[in-house]
Amino acid sequence: MRALITGITGFAGSHLADFCLVHGGVDVHGIIRWRSRTENIEHLGGKIALHECDLRDASSTRDIVEHVRPDLIFHLAAQSFVPTSWKAPAESLTTNVIGQLNIFEAVRKIGLNCRIQLACSSEEYGMVYEKEVPIKETNPLRPLSPYGVSKVGQDLLGYQYFMSYGMDIVRTRGFNHEGPRRAPVFVMSDFAKQIVEIERGNRPPVLRVGNLDAKRDFTDVRDMVRAYWLSLEKGKPGEAYNICQEKCWSIRDMLDQLLALTKAEIKVETDKDRLRPSDVMLLLGDCSKFRADTGWKPTIPFEQTLRDTLEYWRGR
Repeated sequence: MRALITGITGFAGSHLADFCLVHGGVDVHGIIRWRSRTENIEHLGGKIALHECDLRDASSTRDIVEHVRPDLIFHLAAQSFVPTSWKAPAESLTTNVIGQLNIFEAVRKIGLNCRIQLACSSEEYGMVYEKEVPIKETNPLRPLSPYGVSKVGQDLLGYQYFMSYGMDIVRTRGFNHEGPRRAPVFVMSDFAKQIVEIERGNRPPVLRVGNLDAKRDFTDVRDMVRAYWLSLEKGKPGEAYNICQEKCWSIRDMLDQLLALTKAEIKVETDKDRLRPSDVMLLLGDCSKFRADTGWKPTIPFEQTLRDTLEYWRGR
C-alpha cells in the first residue's frame, strides 16, 4: 500500500510517517517544499521517499500525484499557526484552501481511486457557548481567526468533492494535539522550551505567557496520527469526525503541571504580544462518532505528553 503524506516534515506528519512504517506494509512517500526543515524526519533516512512540490502550484502537484499514484493521501500540509493567520490572512487562505484544491483536482483528473484524509481542525467551531459542549460534529461552525476560516474552507471543500465527484474523502477535526517535535510557537512546546532555557541559565527565570484562561482538549500526537490512519482504514467517506481526548484543561492548568516537573524557580508574566485579537475560550470535544466507527480511543495520558515534551527540549 502506498501512502502520500503532505506536510511530512511537520509535527504530525513526521509522527504519522513513524506510525506507517511501524504498522508495516506501507510504502511511505512525502511532499516537501524546497525550504522545508527536515530535522523531524532525519531518523527516517532511507525509509521514505521524498518529493519536492509546492501544493499551491497546480501542475507541480499533479505531476507528483501522478508519479506516486498513492492508495492513501494524508493531507496534513498547512499554515497551521493561528497567530500567523492574523498577520498573513491571504497567505493562510491560499496555502490551505488552494493547496488542497490542487490535490483534489490532480486526483480527479488523473482518475485515481484513492482514499483522502483531511486534517481539519477544532478551530472551525470557534465561538462555542457553554451550553454547546461537549462539541459534536453537528455544532455550528463559527471560526474566530483567518486560520479557522481556512480550515472551514478545507472541510467544506472536502464535502463538496465527495458529493460532486464521489471522491473517497474523510474529514478529521482534530482538537489540540501536542508532544515531542512540536514547534515552539505552539503553547505547550513554547512553555516547555522556555522552562528548559531557564534551567540552563540561557534566559532570566521569567516565563512569558498569553491568555491562560482558554480551555483546550489535548490529545497526544501519537494517538492523533493513529486516528488519522484509522479514519482511512475504517471511516466512512464524506463524514466529518472529531478526534479528541474528551477532557478539558485550561492553559493555566497545563502550565502548572509543566512547572511541577522542574526544580527551577520561575516567575510567570503576561506578554501582551502573545494575546490574540479574539480567542477561542473553550474547546471540549465529543468523539463518540469516531469511536463508534473505528474503535479508536486515546492511550497516552496527558501527564506523559507533558513529560515527553519537556524531555524533548531537554535533549536538544
